[in-house]
Amino acid sequence: MRFLTRSLTGLFLLALTLGLLAAAGYAISAALAARAAKGPGPGMARERVFAANVLALDFRQITPELTAYGEVRAARRLELRAAAAGTVAELAPEFAEGAQVAAGTLLVRLDPAEARAARDSAAATVAEAEAALALARRTVEIAGDDLAAVMRQAELRGSALERQRAIDARGIGRAVDTEAAELAQSAADQAVLSKRSALSSAEAARDQAETALARARIALTEAERRLAETEIRAEFAGQLANVSAVRGGLVSTNEMLGELIDPRALEVAFRVSNAQFSRLTDTAGVLIPADVRVRLDLQGRALELPARLVRVGAETGEGLAGRLLFAQVDPGAAGLRPGDFVTVHLSEPPLENVAEVPAAAVGGDGKVLLLGPEDRLVEAPVEILRRQGDAVIIRAAGLAPGQEIVAERTPLLGAGLKLRPMRPGAPTGG
Repeated sequence: MRFLTRSLTGLFLLALTLGLLAAAGYAISAALAARAAKGPGPGMARERVFAANVLALDFRQITPELTAYGEVRAARRLELRAAAAGTVAELAPEFAEGAQVAAGTLLVRLDPAEARAARDSAAATVAEAEAALALARRTVEIAGDDLAAVMRQAELRGSALERQRAIDARGIGRAVDTEAAELAQSAADQAVLSKRSALSSAEAARDQAETALARARIALTEAERRLAETEIRAEFAGQLANVSAVRGGLVSTNEMLGELIDPRALEVAFRVSNAQFSRLTDTAGVLIPADVRVRLDLQGRALELPARLVRVGAETGEGLAGRLLFAQVDPGAAGLRPGDFVTVHLSEPPLENVAEVPAAAVGGDGKVLLLGPEDRLVEAPVEILRRQGDAVIIRAAGLAPGQEIVAERTPLLGAGLKLRPMRPGAPTGG
């Protein structure tokens, strides 16, 4: 019995030992697994290195480009209006919307019957005035001849009176003869006065005839002008727009029948800010004749035409700001139409010793991150001169050509951090 008790106690102790060994092995295994999952314990901290794109500064001469939006206008535009009321008697075959016409082309003719009758009546009046003037001139000529004749007679009467007085002075004359000579002289003088009065009347009649002829000619000119106004012709070569006249229709005075537009005389009106305008003037405040590129988007295909800055608007305009500029499109260019909305690219005066960098490279405080010694970042201030879309033109007195800056700043980057620079064209490392 004692042997059995000892045997059972030994078996119990063996089982307890094996259970403890199994529990210890499980604890060790769990500890190793937890350590493997947690990783190595804390040791010496390693500096974090950020990667970013960098670019080298290239200071050179850059010509900034100003971008604006404007509208194409016709610099040469003529409204075709009826100078007098009437019936449209004839229309040119080319008188249609968008048609191209040559200079001097007869576009519209109103019924000329009334105007032609008035012109013929005025011409007849001119002929009558010319005949009256010719008669008055002949009358003046005859009156002049009559005056000359009576003046010669008066001279003869005067000579006879002088001879008679000489005879009386020698004491051989008679008083009757002297009295008769004096009466004849007086009658001759009276005849001279009468003929002078007749000549004066004839000259006055001639002057009146000349005035009447001048008035008749003015009336004829006016009638011819009214007759000519029944024809509406193209003052210059161009295209027709807003055509409204029809053959046989009645038109009133000054009614617009259409418009004539010169497609070779186009200009673009666009507005710029005061700061931009100041860069387009010289030291005297005069607008510089800068080159302009006009771009029209044709749904996938862009039409680009050359132009030239020519003038600035005379007033700002109510409720507006800046300046209104006008650029004359090259006369040889084609494709634009008045009313087109276009993009204007204008070349400003060149800037010396500047660099063009992405806009994301400059922070809100006007500083860039410069790649310094040991690839650590250093902040450097720059002056932003122009903004060109997604790029900016900068000038920095303390930076040298070839120095590298961060191309795209992020909130994670700052001064003092170590950077792994990524240069354009360089292979990326793992």
